[in-house]
Amino acid sequence: MALRVVGVDPGLTRCGLAVVDVEPNRRASLVDVTVVGTTPDTPLDQRLLAIAEGIDAWLDRHHPDVLAVERVFSQLNVSTVMGTAQASGIVIAAAARRGIPVALHTPTEVKAAVTGSGQANKAAVGKMVAKILRLDAPPSPADAADAAALAITHGWRGAAPGAQASAGIGGGSSGLTAAQRAWAAAEAAARTTRAPRR
Repeated sequence: MALRVVGVDPGLTRCGLAVVDVEPNRRASLVDVTVVGTTPDTPLDQRLLAIAEGIDAWLDRHHPDVLAVERVFSQLNVSTVMGTAQASGIVIAAAARRGIPVALHTPTEVKAAVTGSGQANKAAVGKMVAKILRLDAPPSPADAADAAALAITHGWRGAAPGAQASAGIGGGSSGLTAAQRAWAAAEAAARTTRAPRR
């Protein structure tokens, strides 16, 4: 049975949403994709309301098994980080109201999962998303492709035999693809460089 994952690339101007079904053999299929958001000159309360209404409709339409959201550790632009965090909170709360589990993945983890390199650029991610989902072109704009990449990343972890072993890179990674092994390494590196909680 396929695992249905909603991937979310959060943002106030463009919040990418993608629904991907992932089979136990790692075959992934795109069900739906869209981008919701507002213009930068829209008042903040209305921007957040647009995201809330968009994700509510999306979750009610597609009934996912899990929600995968991009986790951002740091960026130079503080206002962008704030907007991303606010959009993420709206999305996570919408899932929680429905009892849908939420998983957070860093951009490095997602890049490594779909391309085999945690340093891949957006074009490379989009190209691999199209290949994995058997599409003629990546979902557009890039926020939609990023949402699909998040869904694929979590789907491979949650649906694939042996994929859970990637969380503890020590011994059980032999059943993983090269991309998943690279992702596991990137995930482990992110854990070791993360600042301790105070």
